Amino acid sequence: MIAQHPERDQIRLENVLAALGNPIRLNIVRILAQRGEQACGTVGADLDATMSKSTLTHHWRVLRDSGVIWQRPAGRENLLSLRTEDLAERYPGLLPSILGCAQETEKAPLTASAG
Repeated sequence: MIAQHPERDQIRLENVLAALGNPIRLNIVRILAQRGEQACGTVGADLDATMSKSTLTHHWRVLRDSGVIWQRPAGRENLLSLRTEDLAERYPGLLPSILGCAQETEKAPLTASAG
């Protein structure tokens, strides 16, 4: 089965932000940004060994349908890659900003809220 991907001009900001608002999907994007194209199984193994294949498939679909990733068949697996050029053309600086903020949040110490 060949996955459907939105055309560049069909990528909507609200869909991209909704897809990246989930920590698991944000982590998937972070992995792809660091390593480039990866097999689904490789990315899935890096996320959480207890996550079911159906859950991972759901996350791939949300990212694909929102226009964040390409998913293409390669033998018995699918390869995932970021749609960096398409996202940069539609929303310049968005992906680097989100990934940069996510990285800074990850490094920031947790503090108790005053209240």
